[in-house]
Amino acid sequence: MTNYIEETTKYLKEKGFDNPEIGIILGTGLGQLLNEISILKEVSYNHIPYFPTATVEFHKGKLIYGELAGKKVVVMQGRFHLYEGYSLQDITYPVRIMKRLGIKTLLVSNAAGAINLNYNKGELMLIEDHINLQGSSPLAFKGIEELGTRFVDMSAPYNNDINQRFLHIAKENGITLHKGVYVSVVGPQLETRAEYRMLKLIGADAVGMSTVPEVIVANHLNLKVAAVSVLTDECDPDHLEPVDIADIIANAAKAEPNMITLFKALIKLI
Repeated sequence: MTNYIEETTKYLKEKGFDNPEIGIILGTGLGQLLNEISILKEVSYNHIPYFPTATVEFHKGKLIYGELAGKKVVVMQGRFHLYEGYSLQDITYPVRIMKRLGIKTLLVSNAAGAINLNYNKGELMLIEDHINLQGSSPLAFKGIEELGTRFVDMSAPYNNDINQRFLHIAKENGITLHKGVYVSVVGPQLETRAEYRMLKLIGADAVGMSTVPEVIVANHLNLKVAAVSVLTDECDPDHLEPVDIADIIANAAKAEPNMITLFKALIKLI
């Protein structure tokens, strides 16, 4: 993997990806943040050596370099998931590339279902901690020691200073920003009523199919990490209705202006 990382990084630097400070992973329905970025370079994933290619129809497939709130950023427009058939190493490969390009901070967004019934769809949740139910680790492969320590501390995977700034920005702007625990499952099927009850029992406030692998690798790379979920549906096992993916996308879009406000204001401060 070391040789692959070097070749990919060399390709992107030659394309003009010059020392970004912040990496951003855009989740489902959250692409409008790109309208706030002064784009300097962009490359389709399928042109980047050793990069996976997004296969989900509502996930684009570009790596974008530009300026946002006075900072150089590199943005993943479209992410990868276990349910697409990728390995955890594939899913997290772009995080390793962004680190090698120069980022010090990784900001992540995703769409999630609200297990905590005090939270409503269309609202945002700041991830304070997570539960990994994806069945493995992106660090569980032969040769990991060439890329860093094998046994990564996860006592505080999300940076508290950044989280406090997010909360302050939300309060200043009248944005509802809950705090909670995100649980990551494999998918792509949605959960049964019994599974929602189980997830609530183990302490989850929201459930999704991404984010945790990238956060684990970001911690492996000693990056500062923060993540925000858009709550796109309410997972009430006693009143569960069939999920409409179009409705999930619409709820993500409805919450997008608040997400953009949070991210822009934060990036000015870090």
